[in-house]
Amino acid sequence: MTSVENTTAEPSGQDGDGSGPGGYAEARLRLLQEESRSGPSRRSALALLTDQWLGALFTRAVRETGVRGAALVAVGGYGRAELSPRSDLDLLLLHDGKADTRALAALADRLWYPVWDLGMALDHSVRTPGEARKTAAEDLKVQLGLLDARPVAGDAGLLAGLRTSVLADWRNQAGKRLPQLHALCRERAEKAGELRFLLEPDLKEARGGLRDAAALRAVAASWLADAPREGLAEARRRLLDARDALHLVTGRATDRLSLQDQDQVAARLGLLDADALLREVYEAARVISYAGDVTWREVGRVLRSRAARPRLRGLLLGTRGPAVERAPLAEGVVESDGEAVLALAARPDRDPVLALRFGAAAAQAGLPVSLHSVRRLAAQGKPLPVPWPAEAREQLVTLLGAGEPTVGVWEALEAEGLITRLLPDWERVRCRPQRNPVHTWTVDRHLVETAVRAAALTRRVSRPDLLLMAALLHDIGKGWPGDHSLAGETIARDMAARVGFDAEDVAVLGVLVRHHLLLIDTATRRDLDDPATVRSVAEAVGSAGTLELLHALTEADALATGPAAWSAWRGSLVADLVSRVGAVLKGAAAATTELGIPVTEQERLAVEALRTGEPVLALETRHEEDAVGVDLVVAVPDQPGVLPALAGVLALHRLTVRAADLRSLELPERLGEVLVFRWRVAAEYGALPEAARLRTDLVRALDGSLDVPAKLADREAAYPRRRGVVPPPPRVAVVDVSSLATVLEVRAPDAVGLLHRIGRALDAGGVRVRSAHVSTLGANAVDTLYVTDPDGKPLPPRAAAALAASVEAALR
Repeated sequence: MTSVENTTAEPSGQDGDGSGPGGYAEARLRLLQEESRSGPSRRSALALLTDQWLGALFTRAVRETGVRGAALVAVGGYGRAELSPRSDLDLLLLHDGKADTRALAALADRLWYPVWDLGMALDHSVRTPGEARKTAAEDLKVQLGLLDARPVAGDAGLLAGLRTSVLADWRNQAGKRLPQLHALCRERAEKAGELRFLLEPDLKEARGGLRDAAALRAVAASWLADAPREGLAEARRRLLDARDALHLVTGRATDRLSLQDQDQVAARLGLLDADALLREVYEAARVISYAGDVTWREVGRVLRSRAARPRLRGLLLGTRGPAVERAPLAEGVVESDGEAVLALAARPDRDPVLALRFGAAAAQAGLPVSLHSVRRLAAQGKPLPVPWPAEAREQLVTLLGAGEPTVGVWEALEAEGLITRLLPDWERVRCRPQRNPVHTWTVDRHLVETAVRAAALTRRVSRPDLLLMAALLHDIGKGWPGDHSLAGETIARDMAARVGFDAEDVAVLGVLVRHHLLLIDTATRRDLDDPATVRSVAEAVGSAGTLELLHALTEADALATGPAAWSAWRGSLVADLVSRVGAVLKGAAAATTELGIPVTEQERLAVEALRTGEPVLALETRHEEDAVGVDLVVAVPDQPGVLPALAGVLALHRLTVRAADLRSLELPERLGEVLVFRWRVAAEYGALPEAARLRTDLVRALDGSLDVPAKLADREAAYPRRRGVVPPPPRVAVVDVSSLATVLEVRAPDAVGLLHRIGRALDAGGVRVRSAHVSTLGANAVDTLYVTDPDGKPLPPRAAAALAASVEAALR
């Protein structure tokens, strides 16, 4: 009998009786509205209610069509009785192949149409047991669905035989099927990302989501390996509960936890807010991801051992073969079968440093850690005395300095509670979300990633241990209210003392944590030619040694944040600031280089601009390793409207401004004053325009023959903004950081012509732009502008506030 596959006729009405959609829909709605029903209880009740409805439909359909030897089977999530409010139904109509094709099609229609009438999604098929088994052998996803097959109505013997065959096939073919399943999981993770690090995670498809949990069930069914079960069922329950609440809040069959829905989902689950929701979801995903890592590693080990059985057979026949080696790694730690394990003589109950020594040895060797060994350490380990002994502190630093392998080892220790036992304050940052889209990781993972980045910079500093410890602790205050740098300083001092650093080192770590954003914020938002700027940084840092550490920490922190947080451009700005501050700390004059350009080069460009009376442009590729753009240097004789004109021309040529710096350069002997711009730009589409074209349009913009505002307005009208999450409104504030100028700080969504609008508003305010510092972080721009009145003096407070308000209004 040929199978009847995926009937696609349009829905139609169904006469009302006990098996009609109306009664089921009403009962289903009542169930979903019951406040006392939630979680597994509601999912099971919904599955049971659906079983009863479909069972009645099946009984009636069999009576009307006369089909015998058939069964209705639930597969996939419905087979597991995990029905969320908007879940689709995965159904298989199983038959013995003896029924007439037309009668079988009529039976299927009487089952599928009522489901469609309710607007429910339906994944359906009609097959004999032989056809189902054959399809499962060809399609891994079909086979996975059948592993969870459950009878709904009809001939249960048909399904029993099929389940026996499918399970036998699954176990016999495990050596082939499990690598395919693992590849499927990895491919899905590459597309959907890692659930516990996403601000809008897909609860089903992302790594650590519901599909991965189902995959672990399939691995267990193979009898080849089993996942660590502690916490796994609870993790699945949390994700399913979140999906249930999401379906009820949105009224849609969605698995993506969008930003705009998170507060409502949290409220429905009885959680404090969206952050509490994300943290629960991330915790669950961490458990599933860790279980997957352990399970797939065990699958690989078993498959490798199977491949080695011919050698074992030779050994049993009397020939010599290689024995399993246990290579020593550290005291109490050995390598065995590709993992770091505890030595047979290790005594966790008598060796309080063993957990750290074990983690450090594994990371240094680039090995995963044995699940059994970590659990033994968690169960039998003896607490460290406070403050820690020197060996424990050294082992922690060794673990942090191992580079990339640190991540896997740290997460394994954290999964079994060892990290929070060693460092109790870690609990507040564990799985804590970061709402800033520039950040790639949660707070805890970001701290570990920063240590990984810092490990590559340890040769640059005289105290690598302090750099690594500062990297681990720099954002530790994000688990507390208020400024995380201020809160973090107090916590970091306590933790450093606990770990056993002396009072002098504790003070240095406190300064590093308190000021870990100082260099990047100052370099990208402040005028380095203002002596007050450099002096204030020098006073905060205090010593050349601390400055050296802070420089490395700044780079490691930015690299671990995400691709938008660091570039060669930003690196050059920070290096320039460090050079100037270092000179002040040494009692020498400040350095004379700016952004990597010698003053003589600036003077050359400025003199040429004064000689011609027109702009001078040069495209430079000083940072070939930086893929986000090239440097555009522009020198223009000082005159009104330069900033909006140049910014507008760049926007018209579809150049994205990644960063920018404007300096007013006064040449000697009263030759005149020149504005020198340095822009980091990248083309939105295609190649960069030629410098000559940019220069021509800039000349036209300055003399008024090119109407930049009109051109930008035409472009914006032709390409309307895409719909999406509405960004917060722009904010312009007056910042009291300079005695030589009024400083405006602009924070706004990055958009075409943003700098142009800012420049026009400043020109309308009748002020001079002494310097400007522009930075783009993801979808946000942070621009700092030093302005004066026409006489070169700071604006009075009231005038400064009015100017800030007018700039803000121009950006709305």
